Amino acid sequence: MRLPTWLAQHLAALRALLVFTVLLGLAYPLALVAAGRLPGLAAGADGSLVAAGGRTVGSALIGQSFTDADGNPVPRYFQSRPSAAGDGYDPTSTAASNLGPESIVDTLAADPAESTESLLTQVCARSRAIGRLDGVDGRRPYCTADGVGAVLGVFHRDGLTGPVTRVVSVNQAAPATPFVTTWQGVPVEPARPGVDHVAAGAVIVPVRGDAPAEPAVPADAVTASGSGLDPHISPAYAEIQVARVARERGADPAAVRRLVAAHTTGRALGFLGAPGVNVLELNLALDQQFAAR
Repeated sequence: MRLPTWLAQHLAALRALLVFTVLLGLAYPLALVAAGRLPGLAAGADGSLVAAGGRTVGSALIGQSFTDADGNPVPRYFQSRPSAAGDGYDPTSTAASNLGPESIVDTLAADPAESTESLLTQVCARSRAIGRLDGVDGRRPYCTADGVGAVLGVFHRDGLTGPVTRVVSVNQAAPATPFVTTWQGVPVEPARPGVDHVAAGAVIVPVRGDAPAEPAVPADAVTASGSGLDPHISPAYAEIQVARVARERGADPAAVRRLVAAHTTGRALGFLGAPGVNVLELNLALDQQFAAR
């Protein structure tokens, strides 16, 4: 007896569903679990967890902050790069800030809690803080001395052209003193919270300033990774932290540098990516070799 066409098609679809459910829903996941139990692969399959003192202290694959309860850096530890994942290094909120090179104007609200910083101001503030913490020059191009973006809103008589009639330091609200006193002969005034100077017709002008072309604080120290979970910093960022960590631990800076080198990984396959220093593993090695004073 020949089955109706519609029924034959449904039975064929059902058989395909059952076959692929067994293959992809059972056999394939079980095969991956079994592969993850092989010697040499089990640690990675379990999340590359790192243990110290009989307890799990983190993962070699996920970064973490080394700060106190108030969010201040703990000086005896190497510091990680910033993170935009949740409140910082949150695996459930992995994300970037989605701010780009054109994010240079802050939103200054009457209530400071409602204000938002541009990427430029975030970078300037971080660089200034790291400069103070590690005793290096924290200046960067297009940053003010007080750690915000050095950006002016310039008003012209004829809109985009003509004589300058008014100049506002758009990222510095009163009572802050503008980073320059005059611009093209016109006094510079601080911004007024709650006013959108761009919408009011200002031409945005970043001011480079006298900062060195190559800042002492490297880029990874002031910007978050795309995932917000990167456990590595650059050797350059590690280097500017060596003196502080050695001082806090009463250690020889040369010995601390050797530990940094021991925890620096090279480029993948010799040419992909950039060398990196695993911060968690380095700090654990510091605790083992140089107990904090």
